[in-house]
Amino acid sequence: MALEVTDATFDEVVLKSDKPVLVDFWAAWCGPCRMLTPIVEELNNDFEGKAVITKVDVDANQEFAAKYGVRNIPTVLIFKNGEVVDKQVGVAPKATYTEKLEALV
Repeated sequence: MALEVTDATFDEVVLKSDKPVLVDFWAAWCGPCRMLTPIVEELNNDFEGKAVITKVDVDANQEFAAKYGVRNIPTVLIFKNGEVVDKQVGVAPKATYTEKLEALV
């Protein structure tokens, strides 16, 4: 299961990670977010040990969503060395996320 990240744990889990980190900004009421959830879970399995796959509930954790300008959900940000290196707004096929992560691992 993808790691649930909060405003309190974002810095430690995402920004200080020595691996690439995919962050799925989502909300429970968001239909497209629910469509993306199985893809995120598959990516978590596919990249185990190579990348960190996380989810941030924007309703409960608004600080980093605001900091990174997340206006629409789902928004997926990919971090490497504490910096955003890629962004996907809306649901994309699994291959899109796989390609982005493969380029970083």
